[in-house]
Amino acid sequence: MRTSRRTIAAALAGVATIALVTTGCATGGGESSGGTTTLTLATFNDFGYTDELLAEFTAETGIEVVHNKAATSNDARANYFQKLGKSGLADVEAVEIDWFTEAMQYADLLAPVPDDLKGRWLDWKEASATDADGNLIAYGTDIGPQGICYRGDLFAAAGLPTDRTEVAALFDGDWDNFFTIGADYTAKTGKPFIDSANSVLQGIVNQLEFAYEEPDGAIIATENPDIEAAYKAVVEKAVPIAAYAGQWSEDWFASMASGEFAAMLCPGWMLGVISGNAPDITGWDIADAFPGGGGNWGGSYLTVPANGANVEAAQKLADWLTSPETQLKAFTNAGTFPSQVEALASSELAAATNEYFNNAPTGEILTSRAEAITVATFKGPKYFQFHDALQNAVTRVFDGLEDETTSWNTWVTEVSAF
Repeated sequence: MRTSRRTIAAALAGVATIALVTTGCATGGGESSGGTTTLTLATFNDFGYTDELLAEFTAETGIEVVHNKAATSNDARANYFQKLGKSGLADVEAVEIDWFTEAMQYADLLAPVPDDLKGRWLDWKEASATDADGNLIAYGTDIGPQGICYRGDLFAAAGLPTDRTEVAALFDGDWDNFFTIGADYTAKTGKPFIDSANSVLQGIVNQLEFAYEEPDGAIIATENPDIEAAYKAVVEKAVPIAAYAGQWSEDWFASMASGEFAAMLCPGWMLGVISGNAPDITGWDIADAFPGGGGNWGGSYLTVPANGANVEAAQKLADWLTSPETQLKAFTNAGTFPSQVEALASSELAAATNEYFNNAPTGEILTSRAEAITVATFKGPKYFQFHDALQNAVTRVFDGLEDETTSWNTWVTEVSAF
């Protein structure tokens, strides 16, 4: 692990009042008008970039920020590849790890990260964003070490332990142990245990070294026994205990508050999603455990399109948003776990707690979860397409449209067409 060139500074004092516009208010790159530079920032889900946080950047630099937030990573991806190298992208664009390798194919269309920032991030995070010419073409935001979020009140009603240490011990085992706990809960309560079947698929796949492609470009998707085993486990054991096939629907968001399900597989960034959509619920907690050991789900990058109107100012914003001190604030806001070396080593992170999650020591728990990660799944240029299609296969089974074998065969046919 390399040493960052920066030290963690004290929090910025004061927040200036600025013309900050939020989701959906602009679609193109930034402009300079009347001596004031305005940048557009495009993200998705919740990066922890609150109005107040972006106001700090404006107070420090005089640069105003328009923040557009897509509803899902899928929506952001479609927009990104439709407009990259053309026009209409934001000055700073977020890219999710599942389609980042796809974006790396167009590294020449992105402005490189200045050399003096190299070494800021974890080695593997930085290496993944370095092109064949040695250019670092993206700014690392977060990584996604996973724990298990659970509703303590619903666990208590089902006779399960509620103390997070005891819950961690309960889930200390393999996926079969997890499925057994979930099946017992569903049998006892008549309610789903887990939020979605495809979140389980994501969790299992993220523990594989190779899923759909190999580094030499070989496509192994339909021939990989680990992928077939993951699919079978999900449709046979996760589907019966899941509330939904997938995530991000309106019903799924509403269920975080309604108590329809009792547990979720939780990367750090999911903490902000839960608390933001169920602000009045007091039962959520998080345990330092994950089926099969550890796993990383998600984590993103910020990129600066090279043909933007204000590339230098955009680089300044991307630099500021991914600095150790800002990433610690984003973690406080949304649970987005830092990928920066200095932030990871900070006492502030180690001592972080989350009041919403029953004052859980989230800094300590997610650091432990990060240390449990033993595999960084290789995600080639077609990972997103293959995985999205397999999720659709699970959804067809969940919805009763196709049986397990038919839906798998449909996926095999689709893969051959990519």
